[in-house]
Amino acid sequence: MPATASQPDRPTKSSGMLIWRLFFGFFGLIAASVIWFSTARPILVLPRIALAPGFYLTDQMGERFSSEALRGQITLYSFTYTGCEDPCIQTSPVMAQVQARLPEVQSSVPMQLVTFSVDPDNDDPEQLLAFANEMGADPGVWHLVTGGAPQLKSVIGGGFSVYYKAQEDGRFKLDPAFFLVDGNGLIRAEYLSAEPDIDIILRDMGLLAAEVDHSEGIYGFAYEAAHLFSCYPR
Repeated sequence: MPATASQPDRPTKSSGMLIWRLFFGFFGLIAASVIWFSTARPILVLPRIALAPGFYLTDQMGERFSSEALRGQITLYSFTYTGCEDPCIQTSPVMAQVQARLPEVQSSVPMQLVTFSVDPDNDDPEQLLAFANEMGADPGVWHLVTGGAPQLKSVIGGGFSVYYKAQEDGRFKLDPAFFLVDGNGLIRAEYLSAEPDIDIILRDMGLLAAEVDHSEGIYGFAYEAAHLFSCYPR
């Protein structure tokens, strides 16, 4: 009697149920992880707001200074003019306090400060240097920059969307603002106040520095997940 070919095993009903249970269990675990990550927020990041404008200007030392020189560094930007007096609120003391407290940010990532003058007719490098010395600006850390009026308008008004306008008395109407930019040239925080909380600025610098310091391997994926689930500080 000829041998009959063996029939392949067919999946049983119980094995099919097991597959479905594993399927739903896997996605349930993912959903639970997403909920935990978005609520517990084990890693905090700053949002990636927009690309900061590029520039090529002149600093208080009379040297050419560009945004490319700040690649790989964390930079706090501000805007003022040396003739800013009452009722104009001079924001440079905030920058001076941040400069003094930079050692509190524990990181190998360099920190820089940049202040744009909105008054190129009066704030030439010599005037900016005198003002920088008055404010105690370290030229290796804090750069006061100027340039042609069209360049400044493009960077300040167009790139950072900071409003300023010359008045008939020679003063400027200027909206106070500070911006924190990461080493990739992305705006990560905005402080639209003449007197922002310096503790918050330093905290945010620390968050950016930690993101850079832990950007490799599994930590890099964790930080990208934090961006995905909007784990932003309150």
